[in-house]
Amino acid sequence: MITIAGLTRSYGLRPVLRGVDLTADAGSITAIFGPNGTGKSTLLRVLATLIRPGGGTVSVAGCALPEQSEAARSLIGAVLHGPLLYSELNADENLRFYARLYDLPAPTARIDALLERVGLTRRRRDPVRVYSRGMQQRLAVARALLHQPQVLLLDEPYTGLDPAGTALLDAVLREQAQSGAAVVLTSHDLEHGLALADQVVVLARGRVQLATPSHEFTPEAFMARYAEVVA
Repeated sequence: MITIAGLTRSYGLRPVLRGVDLTADAGSITAIFGPNGTGKSTLLRVLATLIRPGGGTVSVAGCALPEQSEAARSLIGAVLHGPLLYSELNADENLRFYARLYDLPAPTARIDALLERVGLTRRRRDPVRVYSRGMQQRLAVARALLHQPQVLLLDEPYTGLDPAGTALLDAVLREQAQSGAAVVLTSHDLEHGLALADQVVVLARGRVQLATPSHEFTPEAFMARYAEVVA
């Protein structure tokens, strides 16, 4: 579902991605780890078609980037650093706005189901500006799932979530993978990401230093290996 070969990206004269190779299969969860500033967010922004790759090849859901970015956007759901919600609109109005952007026919049932799934049905008429950070994150996840994307990209999606919200998001991401989507997320929580993901990736110094099935590591062994490859 995602294939990356030799991906490079720089900001001015500063290289951030220095030849990234990575694949993510349909029906899988990939967790990407790495120190701050190693290019995790940049990588997701390239996959989300928000910035162009500097070099290499990138394919998302069968679409080559950047040439087929427009076609890819209808197949991608993304929760990046900003929730992309309108604070003066309520949850229902936000999702209806995005449903129009995606040209979804008769979206009411889909919106109702998603608000129920993320636990916001009772607060659907409240403006987003009164939501907690965790509630906004839940609504951002519902927004990203609205059009049933084939690829779901999430940058530190657990920020602001309490334990109940974390458990809910875990369940939602597993459901998406079980439905056939490729889920890719970044995280600093090594143990949690290892337990959740099918594939774990460590990005450091602008390159993939480790990419392996999660079942190959115990939490202790993975933490030790992570420390080795980012040193």
